[in-house]
Amino acid sequence: MNLGLLSLIALVLAIAIGFFRKLNTGLIAIAFAFILGKLAGFKEADIINGWSTQLFMMLLGVTFLFSIAQTNGTLELFARKVVAVAGRQTRLIPIAIYLLTTFLAAIGPGTIPVMALIAPISMALAAELGISPLLLAPIGILGACAGGISPIAPTGIIGITLAAKQGITGIDLPYFYNSLMGETLFAAFLYLVLGGYKIKSDKVLKQSDLPAFNRDQLITMAGIVTMVVVVLLTKYNVGLVAFVTGVVLLWLNVADERKSIAGIPWGTLILVCGVGVLMNIAIKLKGIDMLAKFLATFMTPATASPIIGLTAGIMSWFSSTSGVVMPTLIPTVSALINSLGGNVSPLDLISAITMTAHTAGISPASTGGALALASYAANAHISAADQNKLFIQMFLVAVTGVIFMTLVAASGLYRIWGL
Repeated sequence: MNLGLLSLIALVLAIAIGFFRKLNTGLIAIAFAFILGKLAGFKEADIINGWSTQLFMMLLGVTFLFSIAQTNGTLELFARKVVAVAGRQTRLIPIAIYLLTTFLAAIGPGTIPVMALIAPISMALAAELGISPLLLAPIGILGACAGGISPIAPTGIIGITLAAKQGITGIDLPYFYNSLMGETLFAAFLYLVLGGYKIKSDKVLKQSDLPAFNRDQLITMAGIVTMVVVVLLTKYNVGLVAFVTGVVLLWLNVADERKSIAGIPWGTLILVCGVGVLMNIAIKLKGIDMLAKFLATFMTPATASPIIGLTAGIMSWFSSTSGVVMPTLIPTVSALINSLGGNVSPLDLISAITMTAHTAGISPASTGGALALASYAANAHISAADQNKLFIQMFLVAVTGVIFMTLVAASGLYRIWGL
C-alpha cells in the first residue's frame, strides 16, 4: 500500500467531506491523521506533534485581543468614523473602505474578523446610499485580504510559519508588500471597471451622527497600539504580547470576559491546526513530495507561479484559504523548486498561492462573499431572484479575480524584492 498516495487521498476526502457535509475540515483531518499514523506505525506522540502549538498560541492571542475590541464596539465605531471621513465625496467611500479594511486587518485581527466586521457596515451603506454591492463587497474583502498578510495578523503568521518549516525565512515584509500590491491592483481594476469614480448620492454619513469613543473604547485602542508597537520594536511573539494586552484590558473592565472568549473563532483555529496535523503525516509519508512532483510535471520555472496560483484559486472556491489551501500548497514549495532545478523564487510561489486563493474569497460560496451577500439581502430586502442574480455576479467577479491574480503571478511582480 502506498501510504504517501493514501495521505493525499485522505486530504482530498477531508476537504470534500468538510465542504459537502458542512463539517469542520480540521476535525476530519485529525481523525484521518490518527488512522494514517497508526497504519504507518507512528507513535501517538508523533501524530499529536503535528498540532503546531506555536501557531495555535499566536492565533489564539491575537484573536482573543481583537475579540475584546469587537465585543465593546471599538472596531465597529472606528470603522464608521473612517467611512464618514468621505463626507459628500461618495466616490471616495470604496477607497475609504479599502484603506480601512487593509489597516484593520494588518494591525492584528486578520482577514476573516475584518470581513465579518465590515460586511454589515459596507452593505448597509450600499443599501442606504444606493451604491452597487458588487463594488463595495469585493472592495472590503480585498482590503481585508491585503492587510491580512501582515506579519502580526493570523493569515500572515500562518504563511510565514509554513514557509519557515521548510527553511524559507526572511520573507515577512516582502510577503506583506506583495499582498498589498496584488490586492490593491485588483481593487483598483474593479473601482475603474465598475464605475466607483462615478458614485453619487444625496445621503451622507456624517461624523456628527456618530457617538464619541467611550472610556472603554479609548483604553482598548490604546492597548492595541501598545501591542503593535511592542511587537514591532522587540520582535516578541505577537500571540503572547496580545495575551498580556488582553488580560490588562479585561482587568480594566473594558469588556465582558465571557463574551470576549466566546468571540474567539475557535472553529478557525481548529481548522488551521487540525489540517496541520494531517499535513504533518502527509509530509512524513512523502505525500507532499508526490504532490509537488505531480504539479512540477506541468510547470517550467516561468510558469510555476501562475500555475500554482491558479490551482490555489480554484481550491479556494471550495475550501478555506488559511485553513486548507495554504497548509496544503505552501509545504510543496521547496520540493517544487528542487524539481524545477532551483531557479524559482520561493517568495514568488508562496505569494501566488496566497494572493490568488485570497481573491477567490469574493465568491459568495466563500466566507467573505457569503457575509457580504447575506448582509446586503438583510439591509436592502431584495427578492430571492435578485439574491440569485447577485450570487452569480459575485461569483463571476471572483472568477475574474482568480484570472487577474494568475496574470499578476505570471508577470513576475512578486519577484521584484529579489527573494
